[in-house]
Amino acid sequence: MSFNEMKNETLDWYSLSIPIPENIDIYPLEIKKSIFNYLSQLDNIQQKAYIIAKNHLGTSFHILRSTGYNEWLKNSNNK
Repeated sequence: MSFNEMKNETLDWYSLSIPIPENIDIYPLEIKKSIFNYLSQLDNIQQKAYIIAKNHLGTSFHILRSTGYNEWLKNSNNK
C-alpha cells in the first residue's frame, strides 16, 4: 500500500461518525474498503443498531459475520 493510499484511508475512517471495528487492521485493503463503504451508507437507525450490537457483544462482535454487513454485501455489487 502506498503512502497516499494509507493517508487517504486514515482520513476516510475519521470521517465516519460511528466507531470502527477494533480489529480493522487485520483485513486486506479491499475488505477494509468494503467495511468502510458499508458503515458509511448506514442511516441513523442502522448506526444505532450497529453501535448497540458492537457494545453488547464486545470482543465477540465481528463485522464480517454481522447480518447487516452480509445482507448489504449480498444485495449490492460491493464484493
